[in-house]
Amino acid sequence: MVEEMVAAGAAVLCAGAVYAAAAARVVKQYERGVVFRLGRLTSSVRGPGLTMIVPGVDRLRKVNMQIITMPVPAQDGITRDNVTVRVDAVIYFKVVDPAEAVVRVEDYRFAVSQMAQTSLRSIIGKSDLDDLLSNREQLNQGLELMIDSPAVGWGVQIDRVEIKDVSLPETMKRSMARQAEADRERRARVINADAELQASKKLAEAAQQMEDTPAALQLRLLQTVVAVAAEKNSTLVLPFPVELLRFLERATPAARVEEGDAP
Repeated sequence: MVEEMVAAGAAVLCAGAVYAAAAARVVKQYERGVVFRLGRLTSSVRGPGLTMIVPGVDRLRKVNMQIITMPVPAQDGITRDNVTVRVDAVIYFKVVDPAEAVVRVEDYRFAVSQMAQTSLRSIIGKSDLDDLLSNREQLNQGLELMIDSPAVGWGVQIDRVEIKDVSLPETMKRSMARQAEADRERRARVINADAELQASKKLAEAAQQMEDTPAALQLRLLQTVVAVAAEKNSTLVLPFPVELLRFLERATPAARVEEGDAP
């Protein structure tokens, strides 16, 4: 009798151990467990740690709650100003409602990927080339809103969307390079012309000052002679004041008149 009781107890312990092994599940810290009982979703979501289910009746599905980084394949499109471009992006998202992510959509990763690709093509068609190259923050926000709207119903939250690279045809790259070169040349000419205008104004002011003060012209002449002599040149060029020539021109007719009156 005792042996039968011991054998029955051992059998019960073995059965309990087998049941516990079949019913025990471990959910990691970054996961949540969604339990289906006979195909029906239970109300509670299992948190991290050791949890028990009914073997053969319950089915536990684990959902990752970490932020997922998913590259969006490069999409070819035509911008609003008729330029063919190739744009790729990266999307960051996470699951906020594990039950909705499991029940509402078959594969939320695939769904988010397809939605990101279609939204990226839509953004390309609505934007100009200059916006794709220089105004990416606004485009990223618009792309995030386009993806996040349907993803909310799937229990998924879009954290951030970034446009990675914009590839242009080689002909367009050469055209943009020529345009940039022409723009730089135009700005250089404008700056040079502005400098010439300012210099001419300063020279006009200097000439007016020298005209009012004749001694300033003589000082400037002496400074020029000193500057030329400092270079140790064998030839020294002395500028002749124009006022002196004018004085000689005025004095020459008077001298001729005096010589004619003398005889």
